[in-house]
Amino acid sequence: MASLLRKMIQGWVVLSVCLLGLVWATPAYAAASTAAAGSLSDFENGSMVGEDLSGQNFAGAQFANVKLDNAKLDKTNLIGAVFSTSTLRGTSFKGADMTQIIFDQVRLIDVDFSDAVLEDGLLLRAEFNNIKADGADFTGTILSSLQTKQLCANVSGTNSKTGVDTRESLGCR
Repeated sequence: MASLLRKMIQGWVVLSVCLLGLVWATPAYAAASTAAAGSLSDFENGSMVGEDLSGQNFAGAQFANVKLDNAKLDKTNLIGAVFSTSTLRGTSFKGADMTQIIFDQVRLIDVDFSDAVLEDGLLLRAEFNNIKADGADFTGTILSSLQTKQLCANVSGTNSKTGVDTRESLGCR
């Protein structure tokens, strides 16, 4: 019963966010991030292809139309960060803290979220292809049923920081 109620609430939230996006037609990063405009935490139309950004603090950062192919953001603080209208290919977020992350209109291809914390995130119109997420914690993250199905097909493990089982955090059956 609680699982059904949770899924209904998640569906309502996703629908509400989609409708708001249609009404305002504004990218999610414009209102969602706490980063100040023009600060070093704002990345727009840039390229960080192949860069090792591991261990950096990008809390609240905005990544709009940024190229991060084959970049390493392992153990990076990405709390409250927003990624929008981007394609991430071969990007690694191993062990990153991605609590309250927002992915809006992002294609994730061969991305590694192993042991990352993605609690209370929002993956809105995000497309998955060959995602690794063993040991990741998705507790409270809003995902579509297709995204959940894709992730549940290949995940296992327990997050080393939160102690939460990955499959349980996704509601896998």
